[in-house]
Amino acid sequence: MSPVGNDIGNDIGNISRNDTGNAISKDTGNTIRNGIGAGTGTGTGNATVDAARSATRNYAIVTTAYFLFTITDGALRMLVLLHFYSLGYTPFMLAFLFLLYETAGIFANVGGGWLASRFGIPRMLAAGQVLQIGGLCMLSALDPAWGAVASVAWVVMAQGIAGVAKDLTKTASKSAIKATSQQGAGQLFRWVAWFTGSKNATKGAGFFIGGLLLQVVGFRPALWLMAGMLAIVLVSVMLALPRTLGKAKASKSFRELFAKTRAINLMAAARVFMFGSRDVWFVVGLPVFLYGYGWQYMQVAGFVAAWTIGYGAVQALAPAVVTRSHDGLSREVPAARLWGSILTAIPVVLAILLAMPGIPRPDLVLVVGLLIFGFAFAVISSLHSYLILAYAGSEKAAEDVGFYYAANAAGRLMGILLSGILTQTGGMQACLWGSAIMLAICLAITVLLPSGAAARRATA
Repeated sequence: MSPVGNDIGNDIGNISRNDTGNAISKDTGNTIRNGIGAGTGTGTGNATVDAARSATRNYAIVTTAYFLFTITDGALRMLVLLHFYSLGYTPFMLAFLFLLYETAGIFANVGGGWLASRFGIPRMLAAGQVLQIGGLCMLSALDPAWGAVASVAWVVMAQGIAGVAKDLTKTASKSAIKATSQQGAGQLFRWVAWFTGSKNATKGAGFFIGGLLLQVVGFRPALWLMAGMLAIVLVSVMLALPRTLGKAKASKSFRELFAKTRAINLMAAARVFMFGSRDVWFVVGLPVFLYGYGWQYMQVAGFVAAWTIGYGAVQALAPAVVTRSHDGLSREVPAARLWGSILTAIPVVLAILLAMPGIPRPDLVLVVGLLIFGFAFAVISSLHSYLILAYAGSEKAAEDVGFYYAANAAGRLMGILLSGILTQTGGMQACLWGSAIMLAICLAITVLLPSGAAARRATA
């Protein structure tokens, strides 16, 4: 072959080898890059989906367990109230039966938040279930032959155990919402509203179930039935939830435990008067007032149940009523002030109407007015339940929530005591004026709440 042929052949060979090599190199590189990119994206996507599914599953388990617990809590309240009223207890004595229930709740909320951070939410849920079973069994051991003093002391102690159980369970359950919420303020508000609303609707069903069980099977068998149901719930929770859910670095001292931000301190103070304003007429005043107008046990229990269920339904729908903001605070805080103003006016109007001489069917006037009160109270209550989680730090959310619901228990305690005293001294009108005063204080505190960027700068 000539030199020209050799050169042409070498050139063709070099071109062929280079093009083929480059093509293989490019294809291989692209394939590797695409494979790695696709693998990484798919892996991250799958991990995100799995985390979201796990969070939703845990939220569903906690919510179901708490709802079943809440049925027994509401039923127990109605069982005790109706049973001992039928035995001739005065309004103040009825209020006294719930004294330790609410007092114990104050300490249970603070301690429960710290324990949930240290040991995890599932253990606190289990502790609440065990204590509630114990309280129900203790109450079922009450002997009708005992004297009044011994009976009251026994019931108060059993109610104290139930109070600790309720607030341990509630603190753990609401902390679980913060621990499982994965998609920011929008999801948090929806989950809080649905949880709080459904919980109160379930408690309303518990009120009705309590009255029904008392009438159908009697006081003691009703307590045994509820204890058996909770035993099943207890086993299910222990088997289904991851033990580390909600665990975080707990506070090491009481000073650190109570060193909250200014926003959380204000929220807690507002909560005291908000729930005091409800229980001051709800716990003793309302049932006694309706009994005085000839209502029967099931009618009273039915209205209390319907009011609570409707109140819970409105709470669940609160995100649709309140305009949302991108930062989760700048519109929500003003909305809390607006609804607080509306709510404060309602008991004032009701008290004036009941004071009018010759008003037809005061019981129906009160019922209609309290339905309106329930709507406004449901919206603001749902807003406050969301705001405490929005203000709470993620590291110690359980402790912040526990501190807040300790204030909630303090408000209920104040409301219950005033309900007995005011009902006995001034009737339902006095209860309504007490409610209006407490709501005015709550509104004044709400005005001081920081919103938007100011909330992040507000420290204790």
